[in-house]
Amino acid sequence: MDILDYSVIAIYLVILLAIGFRLRGQRTKQDYFLAGRSLGWKPLLLSVMATQLSAVSFISAPAFVGFREGGGLIWLSYELAIPLAMLLLLTTVLPTLYRSGVVSIYDYLEKRFSTSTRICISVVFQISRAFATGIMVYALSIILQGTMEIAPWQAIMLIGVITVLYSLQGGMKAVVYGDAVQMVVIVLGTVICIAFALFSLGGWESFIQLLPNERLTTINFSSLGFDGDGFGFLPMVLGGIVLYASYYGCDQSEAQRALSARSESDLKKMMVANGVLRFPITLLYCFAGLIVGTLAFNDPQLLSQIPKNNPDWLMPIFILNYLPHGVIGLLVVAILAAAMSSLSSAINSLSAVSLEDYFKLTHNGEKSNHNLVHAKIAGLAWGCIILLLSLNAGDIAPTVIEAVNKVGSVFFGPVLAVFLLGMLTRRVNAKQVNIALFCGVATNLTFAFFIENVFWFWWNVTGFLSTVIPAVLLAMTSKTDERRPVNHAVARRKPFHFDKATAVLLFSYFCLLIVVCYLLPDWLR
Repeated sequence: MDILDYSVIAIYLVILLAIGFRLRGQRTKQDYFLAGRSLGWKPLLLSVMATQLSAVSFISAPAFVGFREGGGLIWLSYELAIPLAMLLLLTTVLPTLYRSGVVSIYDYLEKRFSTSTRICISVVFQISRAFATGIMVYALSIILQGTMEIAPWQAIMLIGVITVLYSLQGGMKAVVYGDAVQMVVIVLGTVICIAFALFSLGGWESFIQLLPNERLTTINFSSLGFDGDGFGFLPMVLGGIVLYASYYGCDQSEAQRALSARSESDLKKMMVANGVLRFPITLLYCFAGLIVGTLAFNDPQLLSQIPKNNPDWLMPIFILNYLPHGVIGLLVVAILAAAMSSLSSAINSLSAVSLEDYFKLTHNGEKSNHNLVHAKIAGLAWGCIILLLSLNAGDIAPTVIEAVNKVGSVFFGPVLAVFLLGMLTRRVNAKQVNIALFCGVATNLTFAFFIENVFWFWWNVTGFLSTVIPAVLLAMTSKTDERRPVNHAVARRKPFHFDKATAVLLFSYFCLLIVVCYLLPDWLR
C-alpha cells in the first residue's frame, strides 16, 4: 500500500466519524437505541444487510466457495432458508415485539414470564454476541495485518476505536446510516474484485474453462449431516430457518433495527426486501470466490502466499497482488466498513440490553428514560470487552464464516423457542421455560463438545426442540396453572397475523431459489 491507499482510508474514516457527530442530539434512550422510531425501511434494509453481509461474508464467503477444501457453491443451500425465516418472523415475532414498544426485546419476556427469564435470555445473548463479534474482529485484524502491514493489535485498535467513537456519538441513527454507506462500499468492492479477477484470467470464457467442477455443487440431498461436516440440504435449510429467524427476530443486534422502523408497514417492507435481496448479494460474493479462487489455483505465486490452513487470506492477498493503488485503499475501506457495521451494531445492542437489565435488577426502571450517559458508558464498556475477546480468540472452524455461525448455532434454537413459547402459548410459565432454556443450551453444548459427527447446522434444530419439548411436557404435567398473567397490551390475542400475499411471495421465492441453485452448476459448466 502507498500514500494514495492510506489517503482513501483516512478520508473514509473521517466521513464515518462525521456521520456519528452529525447525528448527535439524542435526549432519551428511545432516541439513542431506536432512533426515536423515525427510520424508513430503505436505510434499515441497508443496515440489516450490511451487518449480516459483513466483513465475515465479504472475506470468508469467497474463501469458503473458492478456496476451502470441501467448500464451493454448497454454501448457497444455507441461503435458501432466508425467505422462510422472514415469513416465520413476520407472522409471529416481529409484529408482537414492535407493538409492545420495548427497547430491549427481552423486556417482552419479562412481561410474559418473569424477570428471571429476561435475565437468562439476555445473558445468553450477551455472551454469544460478544464472543461471535470478537471472533470476527480477531479474524479481520489478522487480515488487515497483511493488507496494511500493521500488527494485529494495531488493526484491532483501528477498527475498534473509530467504531466505538461514532457509535457512541450517534446511537442507532449513526449505526443505521453508517451501515447504509458501508453496504454500498461493500458491494462496489466485490464488483471491483470480480472485474479485475476476470480480466486477469482472460475473460469469462477462460474462467469457465479453468473453473474446478468440484466447486459447483449447490444442493446435496444425499448428506443428512450425521457424518461430520455434511453440508446437506436438510440440515442447512432446517437449521438455517431456525438460525435466521432467531438472529433477525430474537437477537437484539438485529431486532433493534426492526423496532426502529417508523411504522409496522416499514418493518414489513424491510424484512420482505431483506428476504428477497440477501440471496443475490450472497451469490455475488460466491462468484467473487469462484473467480478469485480459480485465479489463485492457476497462479503459483499467488497460491504460495495464501496459508493452507487459513483460506480467509484469499481475498486480501488477491487485493494486494492484482489491484492498483487507490483501489487497494478502497477495498481495505470495504473490509473496514463491513467489520464496523457488525461491531457498531453489537456495541449498540449489547449496551441497550445490559442497561435495561441493570435498571431492572437495581429497581431503578423509572429512571431509565433519562440515563443517556449510562447508555454511552455501557457501549464503551462492551466495545472494550469485544476488543479484548478479539485479542484472545482462536480458530473454531476452517473459515471465519463457519466459526461465527457455529458459535451462534449453540444458542439460536433455544432463544427462538423461548420467544415462540411466550407468544404462541399461554400455559407455559416462567419456571418451566427457564428449565427448558437450560435443557436446550445444555443439549447443544453436549453436541458441541462431545458429539463430533452431528453437523453443527443441526444444533439450531436440536436446541429448538430440546427447549420446546421440555417446556410443553412440564406445562402439560403441571397440576395447577402457575403462569404469570399475560399483559395483553404487550402480547397479541391472536397467535398469527397471516398475510397471504406476503406468504405466497416468500414461498414462491423460496421455490425459485431452489430452481436457480439446481440449474446454476449446468449453466456454469
